[in-house]
Amino acid sequence: MQTQLSATPLSPEFQQKYDALASNIQQLGHLAIAFSGGVDSTLLLKVAHDALGENAVAITARAQMIPAREVQEASDFCNIEHIRHIIMDVDAFAIDGFAENPANRCYVCKTALFGCILQKAADLGFSHVAEGTNTSDLGDYRPGLKALAELSVESPLLKAGLSKADVRELSHALGLPTWNKPSYACLASRVPYGNTITAEKLSAIETAEDLLIEAGFAQVRCRAHGKLARIEVPPAQRVALMEAFTTSDLAARIRNAGFDYVSVDAEGYLSGSLNRTIE
Repeated sequence: MQTQLSATPLSPEFQQKYDALASNIQQLGHLAIAFSGGVDSTLLLKVAHDALGENAVAITARAQMIPAREVQEASDFCNIEHIRHIIMDVDAFAIDGFAENPANRCYVCKTALFGCILQKAADLGFSHVAEGTNTSDLGDYRPGLKALAELSVESPLLKAGLSKADVRELSHALGLPTWNKPSYACLASRVPYGNTITAEKLSAIETAEDLLIEAGFAQVRCRAHGKLARIEVPPAQRVALMEAFTTSDLAARIRNAGFDYVSVDAEGYLSGSLNRTIE
């Protein structure tokens, strides 16, 4: 868990944005937050809890494509903030089409995952579920957004017109430890479309990324091309990564996680880099 900051007064501009977000949430009355522990859903949950108190609940999915560290950080945050938190186990490989990894895998997965979250929320007496999409998420290939719309999942950050930069600045002002947390996507996004997803692949990717994060590379992706691990870090960290590979056993430990070869991507970290394969 990252270091908690002290809250600071909001500027008039961001006070207006905060008020718009809180107003959107208050209108829902009772709200279950699909809580990943990332920067977006953490801000959403914080504001929902401030606005609704016990009428807000966090629901976190625990599944093979979700890093265990993210579930733990979500749990830690809720414990610190005294927010009711439900961890819901989901078998990703029971989702029809998930393992086959089609180009619309995110749609397939989110349809099933949010269906489970909606049912859990209903069982708890909550008629609304919200998630953390913001305006910056609209510019890339994100088939999961279609699933959210079809299921009538609320997106208060998007409705309030908040960008990723806005989310980070508001999070910083509110003293949230996630204000500068790198963005992470589900582990399945590390496997090229059309390549079968297996539990072994996801475990190898998770272990490799955990090793890299522990080595100081917070913004990282391990793309799995068969038995080759293609590591993406920000361009400014490529030299440091190569030095880590040559002066430690980091590469060997990544191979031991389930790969035969380890490579460093020449272009560096790029969110959604595998989307370029979609025609």
